[in-house]
Amino acid sequence: MSFDTILPPYNASDPTARFLASSCLDFLLIELVPMAYRITNQLDSSSADPSASSAGDDAQSTATGPAPGGPQRNSVLSSRTGGLSAGGAGGAGMLGAGLVGGGGGGGSVTSGSVSAKKMDEDEERDAVFARLEGLGYRVGQGLAERFSRDRPRFNDTLDVIKFLCKDLWTLVFRKQVDNLKTNHRGVYVLTDNSFRPLSRMSAETSSQAIARAQPFLWFPCGVVRGALAAMGITATVTAESSELPAAVFQIKTVKTQN
Repeated sequence: MSFDTILPPYNASDPTARFLASSCLDFLLIELVPMAYRITNQLDSSSADPSASSAGDDAQSTATGPAPGGPQRNSVLSSRTGGLSAGGAGGAGMLGAGLVGGGGGGGSVTSGSVSAKKMDEDEERDAVFARLEGLGYRVGQGLAERFSRDRPRFNDTLDVIKFLCKDLWTLVFRKQVDNLKTNHRGVYVLTDNSFRPLSRMSAETSSQAIARAQPFLWFPCGVVRGALAAMGITATVTAESSELPAAVFQIKTVKTQN
């Protein structure tokens, strides 16, 4: 994986070679938050109205009939294909509406009829945080395992944090951390004055922008925690932004009991 321009010659047959366009990562970071909200709302809606899925299954079995094959099945498939082609534009519109609703902080997802949401705003926020942080954790683990394997063994936790602030931060966000502070008791504060995922955000008011930017810090929190876990450090990671596009990450390491 590299953000540098690929210059020939390079070993294209190398099975470990990975190349990633930086714009793809930018799009991923932008779309992760509305996707997480959309999935959370869809799961909540389906659990709030379980009769809808069972009714859909009954309708499908009635339409297809008992025979698994034959002309009847082919005619049903043809009619379904035609209906999909005719209703394609409407389906895209519904998907777009769901995406906009999710990105704005939730919004209910409809499927045939409006179904009541079971989760309140705090529960929805916690569910989205868990999903995004978990995704970031897996990404951070993979990145740390790959890009730290050829380095000398780290002497202590501070060396690991420095590797995170310099090498890993440059790899993911294309710049180093601007400031690193520690109390030498397991707490580290990383400050990025121009955090890339927040660099293109804007809103009518500053407070509104900061509130909407908070979910976009959950995936990077997972990346940091996963990278530390891959290098043998158990920690909790939180992040906040008081002024865009700056972001402050706080790492609290957890001492393992021997």
